[in-house]
Amino acid sequence: MSASNFAATRWTLVVQARGSDTAAQAALSELCAAYYEPVVAFLRAAGRTEDVARELTHDFFARVLGGHSLAGADAARGRFRSYLLGAVKHFAADQKDRAFAEKRGGGQEAVPLDHASSNTTGAGVQIAAPTVAEQEHNFDRHWALTVIARALNIVEAELREAGKGAHFDTLKPWLSGSADSASESTQADAAQSLGISDGAVKVAIHRLRQRFREAVRVEIAQTVPADADVDDELRHLLAVLIAS
Repeated sequence: MSASNFAATRWTLVVQARGSDTAAQAALSELCAAYYEPVVAFLRAAGRTEDVARELTHDFFARVLGGHSLAGADAARGRFRSYLLGAVKHFAADQKDRAFAEKRGGGQEAVPLDHASSNTTGAGVQIAAPTVAEQEHNFDRHWALTVIARALNIVEAELREAGKGAHFDTLKPWLSGSADSASESTQADAAQSLGISDGAVKVAIHRLRQRFREAVRVEIAQTVPADADVDDELRHLLAVLIAS
């Protein structure tokens, strides 16, 4: 992605406008919709059930889209992933404080956001609460998976629009890692299925992988403030997936 069109990426637009105009709000809304699942994952790791985590995530994004939480976004170095993680950690801490306040003053039992810290099994065995580092890793892992899924969707849409949906369906295992790319017989089966030569299927796999890598980079570029940050962000996300 060149410097000339990088200025139009979603996160750069949001930070520059601080969410104050229609274009910035639309860009922020799209980013929030795209990266909804990492927030759910963070709250689930903090001890909430699936339903409660999703309800809290809805409340969290309503607050973000309300336009009052971008003051700390740094146009020079801010990344949407880092901003969103910091914002959800602050939100989780606030929810925990409210839960304890209600428990003290409302006369009703309230379960704190990280209630897993006091969970026990039926036998009375203590269940260790996840550490903050574990919660952050869970967030980043789901972030990386979201980037990959969105890039796959882009490539699939392009091929289907070009009338090559069968190519994507047949060759997708070489992107997802479920196919043995070193297996000549597997590639030969793919070539036979598509009605092309063994050499042509090798070329098709290479081009598909190349386009997928480009799509991943474009997706990452939408969430960082400078072209130079794309490689660092990509390395971080790959490291997170390897460590999972």
